[in-house]
Parts: sequence; structure tokens; C-alpha cells
Amino acid sequence: MTATDALAPRTAARTRAAAAALAITAAGIDLGAKAWANSALPGDPIRLGLLDLRLAFNPGVAFSLGDTLPAWMVIAFTGAITIAIAVFAWRTAPRSRAATTALAVILGGAGANLIDRTADGVVTDYLHTGWWPTFNLADVFIICGGLAVVTLSWRRPD
Repeated sequence: MTATDALAPRTAARTRAAAAALAITAAGIDLGAKAWANSALPGDPIRLGLLDLRLAFNPGVAFSLGDTLPAWMVIAFTGAITIAIAVFAWRTAPRSRAATTALAVILGGAGANLIDRTADGVVTDYLHTGWWPTFNLADVFIICGGLAVVTLSWRRPD
């Protein structure tokens, strides 16, 4: 056993802990923004130019896909996907900090939307462009994390 082999479990544990902290932080930021949006945005939107703050509720997933399904079904499906992402991030941690970080951002966004949905069957959206469906920070985290995962998959392994 080399010194590097002995450090690998500690490095993986640190990477996992950092990923968990990042996912919790991302989820907390979005859930805080959703709480603020629910209290500050009912009624008139706040116009900021390219991006308005407007309260909306989405019973489905991306682009309201599945909005006619029962809420429990959407919660179960998104919960299963969120758990799968968590397991994949856990397993990826020893091999790639960058991929684990990207997965943690996705996990934070997915977790925030899942937590928000469990209360009343809908996800709170508050960012509106006028040309794109209204979305939230959790959606931004999921998309940016997904783009990072795709980009990292193009790298050659060292």
C-alpha cells in the first residue's frame, strides 16, 4: 500500500463532505429565494429589464411536462431521480472532484425543487424573461451542473 492509496479514502470523504455542503447550500439559497418570492411577489412582478421577478407555480417538471399527473407521481419520479443523482455523486467522489462538484450543484437544485413540491404539489418559480418559461434558481443550478457534467465528459482522463 502506498501513501497515495492510504490518503484516497480521506480525500474521497472530504470531497463527499464538500459536495454535501455545496448541495445543501444551493438548496438553501433556492428555498430562501422561494420563500422570499412567495411573500414579496404576489400581485405585480418586479421589472428588472431582461429578467423580471414574477411569481408562478409549476405542477409539472421542466416546461410543465407532466402537469396533469397526480402530484404524488411527480414527487415519486423526481425523488427517485434525485436519489440516483446522490448515489452517482457519492460513487464519483473518489474519481473526480470536478464531476462531484457539478453533481452536487444538480443535487442541490433537484433537492430544493423536491422539497418545495412536497408541500403543495407545485414548484415555486420566480425568474421570468418574457421569452422563456418562468423558472427558479434550482433550475439554474440543475442546468449549469448538467452542462458542467457534459463538458467534463469530453475531457480525456489523466
